[in-house]
Amino acid sequence: MEWGRHKIIVSVTNDLVTDQRVHKVCTSLLNAGYEVLLVGRKLKHSPTVTREYSTHCMRLLFNRSFFFYAEYNIRLFFYLLFSNVDVLLANDTDTLLANYLVAKMRRKPLVFDAHELFPEVPEVVNRRFVKAFWTKIEDWIFPHLKYSYTVCGSIANYYNTSYQMNMQVVRNIPLASSCTESAHSPIESQGKHVLLYQGAVNVGRGIEWIIDAMPYLEDYVFYIAGDGDVMQEMKERAAGKNVQDRVFFLGRIPFETLSDYTACADIGINLLENRGLSYYYSLPNRIFDFIHHHIPVLATDFPEIRQIITTYSIGELVNRYEPEYLASMIRGMIAKGKNEDGFIAANKELAWENEAKILLLLIKHTNC
Repeated sequence: MEWGRHKIIVSVTNDLVTDQRVHKVCTSLLNAGYEVLLVGRKLKHSPTVTREYSTHCMRLLFNRSFFFYAEYNIRLFFYLLFSNVDVLLANDTDTLLANYLVAKMRRKPLVFDAHELFPEVPEVVNRRFVKAFWTKIEDWIFPHLKYSYTVCGSIANYYNTSYQMNMQVVRNIPLASSCTESAHSPIESQGKHVLLYQGAVNVGRGIEWIIDAMPYLEDYVFYIAGDGDVMQEMKERAAGKNVQDRVFFLGRIPFETLSDYTACADIGINLLENRGLSYYYSLPNRIFDFIHHHIPVLATDFPEIRQIITTYSIGELVNRYEPEYLASMIRGMIAKGKNEDGFIAANKELAWENEAKILLLLIKHTNC
């Protein structure tokens, strides 16, 4: 490390491959002159990750349930305890305990990035013991967090009100310079209109609603870029609806090449069930990916999403999900065409370069 160059260790529980937000944070910090080390985990089928900043992935004995979180935080605690570091940056509540303990013991500043309202995510909200555990962690640590930020105003307001914090907002928006035309078209449209969902294939993402609508959309194909807990269920659903020849599961796509797929879409899908405040207040990065590629968005009418879609008139909002209704909405969007002026205005204002200024100012305030 160069003399006088401050080192920031960023920690996450994922394998780094598809996490665009953390990559943008690390790259912005690196470009601002900090030394950056990103710590995550290594899964069985995780590809090799190559970044401009340093990375360290831990291979764990457990990769799910309470034992995973316990092992990860214990391993992370000892790794951070004996590492050369000036600032700790924890991503989400599931990395916070180890970071907080080390920050207190070593008297190092801790910065916290809340990607979501963690105790309210669908995987947690209906599991009483699990939700209580993560809520206790937040109840204990959040009042002591001096430096924190999150993905949208609604989540910031929730935490600021609940814990008298000063959580800032750094939205998960792509780099303005990242939206470039690619000569490579990885999606085969078969001469049909392309619907695209990109993100985790988990409960509450509305993927099944589009699959159910596909019998009414014979001149459309539906591509799903991602993986998750309900992947096999969605494949079986597509087969059950006899649309498996028009519903394609791409698996996990590294974010370095994801934009090639995004650019092929005619409509971007962002449908969410109200399975907790985390989803209700969410502002998924896929919306901004679609916007940067001028792809109209079919989205659930939730507050943060509504503000973006209606401000720039770049899509349609729904709160009904019957198959024939969704099919009619999709056909109407294609017939209506794009509001290019709205996309141009959105892309002038919505850029990571603007969000990064808030992040870098926050880091500067740690006296790093």
